[in-house]
Amino acid sequence: MIPFNKPSITDLEISCVADAMKLRRTSGDGPYTMKVYEKFKEILGIENMLLTTSGTTALEMASLLIDLEPGDEVIVPSFTFSSTANAFMLRRAKPVFCDIRKDTMNIDETKIEALITKKTTAVYTVDYAGFPAEADAINEIAKKHGLFVIEDAAQAVGSSYKGRKAGTLGDFGCYSFHETKNYSMGEGGGLVINDPKYIDRAEIIREKGTNRRQVLKGMTDKYTWHDIGSSFLPSDLLAAMLYAQLERYDEIMAKRLNVWNIYHAQLKELADKELLKQPVLPEHITHNGHMYNIILPTAKCRDNLVARLKEAGIYAYICYVPLHSAPLGRKLGYNPETCPVTEDYGQRVLRLPLYADMTSTEAELVCEKIKKILK
Repeated sequence: MIPFNKPSITDLEISCVADAMKLRRTSGDGPYTMKVYEKFKEILGIENMLLTTSGTTALEMASLLIDLEPGDEVIVPSFTFSSTANAFMLRRAKPVFCDIRKDTMNIDETKIEALITKKTTAVYTVDYAGFPAEADAINEIAKKHGLFVIEDAAQAVGSSYKGRKAGTLGDFGCYSFHETKNYSMGEGGGLVINDPKYIDRAEIIREKGTNRRQVLKGMTDKYTWHDIGSSFLPSDLLAAMLYAQLERYDEIMAKRLNVWNIYHAQLKELADKELLKQPVLPEHITHNGHMYNIILPTAKCRDNLVARLKEAGIYAYICYVPLHSAPLGRKLGYNPETCPVTEDYGQRVLRLPLYADMTSTEAELVCEKIKKILK
C-alpha cells in the first residue's frame, strides 16, 4: 500500500519531545518554541513569527489583527481549503471569490481589481501546491486601494518568489505544520508578522488577549486583559517535534523534491499525449516539493483513475471541492459560473501521494500504474 501521506518521524523527533517533557516546561512559549524561532531565522530569514495551534488559527489571528468588521469584503480564491475563508468569516466578513490562473492554479491577479468595492478590506492569497501567488502584482493592487494582503502559505514553507520566501510576501504570512505538511508538529501553524508594528498586539491576541508574554520576557511583573484574543499558542512538546523537523530541513526538502521530480519526468510522456496536464512552474518561483497534482481530461477520467489506483493500493486525493460551489458557498449565493476555471479544474485535478519517506521505487510504481491505466 502506498498511502497519500505519512509523516516522517525519526529518533530525533522522539528524543526532542522526550527532552521537552524532562524539562517540565510543556505549555506554550517554552525553550523549544524559542529554538524553533531561531531555526526559522537561520534557515528562512524570518525575523518575527509566532507559533500557533494550526494554520487555521494563524489565519484567524491575522483576521483579528487587521480589525475586520461585519460587512467587510475579502477577495479570496475559491480553490482553497475552508480554513482560508472561515478565518475572516468568523469576523462576519464576506468572501468574494476570485477565479484562478490556468497555470499555477493560484488566484488570478488580473481579475482582482474588478472585484474591489468600497467594502473591500483585504485580499487573502493562497500559495497552492507550494507555488507562491503573484505577489508583486497583488501587492501593487492592494497598495493602490488601501487593502491588506494576507498570504496563506500553509503549503509553501521553504518556497520562494523572486528570491523572497513564502510567508513574507504580504502583510502577514500563515504557515501550517499539520501532519500532511512538509514540516510537521502534528497539529500547528505559524503567523509571520512582516510589519513590526503589529508584533505587540499579535502577542496579546495569541495569549487570550493578555500581556502574559511580556511577563515571560520580564517586561512587566503582572499580566492582565488588554484585547480580544484566544488561546492560540501550542504546547512546547509540539514545538520540540517541529524543532527536530527543522533540524532535518534539507533532508526532508531533498526527499520530497526527489519524488516530485520523478513524477514530473516520468509523467511527461502522458502530458505530451494530452492524457493529463502537469504542474506549470514559473521561472521566478522555487517550490518545496509539497504537492504533485495532475489534471485529467474529464471528471469521469479522474474518478476512474482514483478508483483504479485504490484497487492497486495507491491512494490519491481529489484535492478541494471549490468553495464557491460547496454547500455553504451555494447558501451564500454563489454558483458554478462564479469561477469557471476553478469549477473546471476542481472536477479534474488529482493530487498524487507524496511524502518525505516515499522511496524512488514507490514513486516510479505510482507512475507505472498511472501510465497503464490512462493508456
